[in-house]
Amino acid sequence: MKPNGLFISFDGGEGCGKSTQIARVRDALEAMGKSVLAVRDPGTTRVGELIRGILLNPDHTEMAMRCEMLLYMAARAQMMHEVIRPALDKGLIVLTDRFVSSTLAYQLGGDGLSEEEIRTTAGIALKGRLPDMTIVLDMPPDEAIARVTRVKDRIEQRSLEYHQTVRQNFLNQAKHSPVRHRVIDARQPMDIVHQQVMGVVQRLI
Repeated sequence: MKPNGLFISFDGGEGCGKSTQIARVRDALEAMGKSVLAVRDPGTTRVGELIRGILLNPDHTEMAMRCEMLLYMAARAQMMHEVIRPALDKGLIVLTDRFVSSTLAYQLGGDGLSEEEIRTTAGIALKGRLPDMTIVLDMPPDEAIARVTRVKDRIEQRSLEYHQTVRQNFLNQAKHSPVRHRVIDARQPMDIVHQQVMGVVQRLI
């Protein structure tokens, strides 16, 4: 493991199984004697959870995409300052459910937002500290969203076409930066997905 800890993000479309895999990876690593911190983005901190409530509330239909992007980055800035960087400085393995890769998938192109604008804003919010690896759990959006049985939030309620674009944006990130991304087929049985995820994680540590 790196001296300053290890930072791994899990990403993908709605219902792809991120939360399940993070919980299983955390348990597996802790069984190996590793110190692990699992967080969710947006959220985790008091401020972050308040921002999460604003972002995901279906009532906020008037929210502009640039406002949406900036709120996500604000929540990350607080989580990086309050939780993630202190954990990494102590040598922990930090697992996050979503991170900047989500903004590059969900907000890219909205209201004319460019990749450069998003990355520049992320640099300010996070002081340049991005995940060491992003694991993308990939599956067709119609299959993934069908897994969401609770009331859908503001983002989940968007059109299938929107979510198909999001999926392609994730795959494009992995294609353009293969060293820092791994794509895993989330349609496979859960145990197979876990084995492949752990294979990625174990190579990192």
